[in-house]
Amino acid sequence: MTRHTRFPSTRRRVLQAAAVAVVLAGTWATTVRAGTESHGKPKWAATWAASSNGVYPTGTAVFQPSLAQAFPSAATGADDQSFRMIVRPNLWGDTFRVRFTNWFGTQPVTIDGAYLGLHASSAALVAGSNRPITFSGKGSVTLPAGTYLYSDPVRLQYVSDPDRFFLEGKKLGVSFHVVGQSGPMTWHSKAVQTSYVTPPLAGSVGHVEDEAPFRYTTTSWYFIDAVEVVAAADTAVVVAFGDSITDGTASTLNGDDRWPDVLARRLHAAYGNHVSLVNAGIGGNRVTGPSDPRGSVAGGPGALVRMERDVLSLSGVSAIVWLEGINDLSGLVPPAEVIAGYREGVRLARLNGLKVIAAEPKDSPVIAGGKPGRTRSRAGARASCPRCCAPSCSTRSSRCPTRTPGS
Repeated sequence: MTRHTRFPSTRRRVLQAAAVAVVLAGTWATTVRAGTESHGKPKWAATWAASSNGVYPTGTAVFQPSLAQAFPSAATGADDQSFRMIVRPNLWGDTFRVRFTNWFGTQPVTIDGAYLGLHASSAALVAGSNRPITFSGKGSVTLPAGTYLYSDPVRLQYVSDPDRFFLEGKKLGVSFHVVGQSGPMTWHSKAVQTSYVTPPLAGSVGHVEDEAPFRYTTTSWYFIDAVEVVAAADTAVVVAFGDSITDGTASTLNGDDRWPDVLARRLHAAYGNHVSLVNAGIGGNRVTGPSDPRGSVAGGPGALVRMERDVLSLSGVSAIVWLEGINDLSGLVPPAEVIAGYREGVRLARLNGLKVIAAEPKDSPVIAGGKPGRTRSRAGARASCPRCCAPSCSTRSSRCPTRTPGS
């Protein structure tokens, strides 16, 4: 009889690791409490993120309908079309800005007719909620290939009290029009969230609040990779950084039940509107490579080369929960290289004043392809990685006991 060792589920282990997030940023964990007054100047804080992995259709999209009519040619990309990307802010406020991206594109992309509104259902927005998005006061902007940029602030006057319960779980619709042909489209393939797009040559219809113009659905996000909100001065932003486990593999379409979503709900229960958690996972991502920051591959650029774009460039980041290495080790990358990659990532984070929680790769005969050598490589990497249980540690292990604030 073959005996199989049972391992805790990846989600449970990650959530156990992330339970120590109450001490993620020691400078704020003991002072932030739900309902406390914030002092100091309000600041920008990341409230949603989606790390671009390449150009359509390269990636690991799930639940994706056929896009043959929406995008007849990947080389042509969008063709005089409007998009309505549905995103869920982790933190609410009355002033937002959107980061548009042409990071993996090969030619300039012009965006106009951009709007931000409260999502109702399907592609429809709540009537009267749509507000125009501008760029340096203008209604359009051209993004050169290999760049991203933030919009001007957008005021949503109807968000009078961000702490009110009726905003919990609500989503925003980011609508915009691509002028002419975009060429290869920068995207985040595995959104696990339904968004909407018009047929080619439909023109600029982002101002329309009903769903009629947006005839096609997609489970990916295009041309945007972050949304930020004006938040209290003591707001902490945590980034979930990793591969497909973080990105949402095996989670529910539109269910918001990835492990970062669950952790975010726990953090909000403890700290209210003083903490935001954003997801920077990419399905198939690795610690050790690829090394080209603009190389379009299914798993995206390696963690070390994308850390600047996907973590350090976001506003208000205090800490990272980093779960990665499975794809490296399953691909027979030597554990020493993975460990060296983690150490370098921690060094970069610490240079920028961030705390890091390193979650351990999961032992799995299925993921390891049934090869004990690969499982042993994982165990060796875990045993060799630095671990520290002191509250002041910049890298904290999931094996450490959970602490409560002030303990």
